[in-house]
Amino acid sequence: MGRVVKFALGIGVLAVVVGAVWRRRARVATSAVQRRSRTQRNVTLARMGGTTAVSYAAHRARRVFTQAERREELDRSFELRTTEQVVATLGNLKGALMKVGQLASYLDQGMPEHVRQALAQLQADAPPMSSGLVDATVAAELGAPPQELFEEWDPTPIAAASIGQVHRAITRDGRAVAVKVQYPGVDDAIGNDLANADAIFGALTFLYPGLDPAPIVTELRERLIEELDYRREATNQQLFADHYRGHPTIHVPEVVPELSTGRILTSDLAEGVRFDAMLTWSDHERNLAAETIYRFAFGSLYRLGVFNGDPHPGNYLFEPGGRVTFLDYGLVKHFTPDELAGFEELIRHVVIDPDPVEFRRVIERLGLVRADAPVTDEQVFEYFSHFYEFVRVDGEYVIDDAYASQTVRHMFDSSGPYAPVMKVVNVPTEFVVLQRINLGLYAIFGQISATANWRRIAEELWTFADRPPSTPMGEEIAEWHAARHDGAAVGN
Repeated sequence: MGRVVKFALGIGVLAVVVGAVWRRRARVATSAVQRRSRTQRNVTLARMGGTTAVSYAAHRARRVFTQAERREELDRSFELRTTEQVVATLGNLKGALMKVGQLASYLDQGMPEHVRQALAQLQADAPPMSSGLVDATVAAELGAPPQELFEEWDPTPIAAASIGQVHRAITRDGRAVAVKVQYPGVDDAIGNDLANADAIFGALTFLYPGLDPAPIVTELRERLIEELDYRREATNQQLFADHYRGHPTIHVPEVVPELSTGRILTSDLAEGVRFDAMLTWSDHERNLAAETIYRFAFGSLYRLGVFNGDPHPGNYLFEPGGRVTFLDYGLVKHFTPDELAGFEELIRHVVIDPDPVEFRRVIERLGLVRADAPVTDEQVFEYFSHFYEFVRVDGEYVIDDAYASQTVRHMFDSSGPYAPVMKVVNVPTEFVVLQRINLGLYAIFGQISATANWRRIAEELWTFADRPPSTPMGEEIAEWHAARHDGAAVGN
């Protein structure tokens, strides 16, 4: 019947659960800000679940009386119609729930293609605010409506996602910019949604009996609340822009501080094609794009001590030759030197010099596995080594859909061979945002079928390895570093 059926029905069940435990909500309407009570918002979610369930029952009945050769067509129609209903509901609700749909749009590569494309609308094309509401928001933040502030203003957004939407504009001094406008009320919506997040994440203990959900809830609450503060995002974005300025393939738009506030973020307008268009390019071009994304994610982590924790297809713009513009710096995690040293210890004992005993010791010290848990060192090593598999191989490795899907199953299949380990696994605070690598980044690589000697590239980025360039892109980057005379940033 297709995985979208399970997904849609699961959304319906989730709506009922969320409605039972989450507190007050706020809904951002496309024409005006409309505050809605907890009951009203939960009715919207429950209605989606109920509609999906009724549609599924009718579909099953219709299948019984349909000839076999038409059943596939009937299934396809139902899958697409159901997905469109989910997209419409989550898109209009905005905020945290819309992020669930965004994640689903690229996470499960087993979905039928037509279903994935429908969900992909949530990445950058959600239902936008009305132009009047946008004008009022800009005026409240910057002192005048956009038509007066800018030489030119495009009222049609170029992207509309879970927190805000983006408009093209030209400043009075002729600078082409992208202006991100936060949805009024979305801060209250997410803040209230997170008030009882511990009840939601507490359900993860069914999958991971040894899990302490408190650090997860604390970390996600802090990061998501930070994401609502565009001043903080501007600071994070400028940090990356300063670090990568002039880089051969990594581009971060410069912030325009005089046109930015806590709810408005203005930065240089970037060029490039969206993710789906890039997927039509040659294998060589797709692999160059993947190499740049990899260097940005892990180079920023190990060389800058910062991880941009929202890797999803809507946050990239692509140009030929591996040039990628990285957008959206709301969910950024800064790591201490001690935390980075812990990550490097894990790499040493699982990749460089594999040692199950030492690896178990580090895993326990970092809090990923409960001390003295009733599992063997080999079981712990085998479970966690999957996440390092593509860098354990010193040779060409394809990160494809199968690897991405296997990674998700590896994390959540509590009935598999690693069930004993899952019972003692925990997720400390410093690892919460990093799980987006496993859940998001590798899913993106799976769609690209990203192919490279990832081990050699990784050794350029790991500070304790600091190997010479292993690819033509790496050589270009080394020349860029030499020209900048910036030894502190070597390896990105």
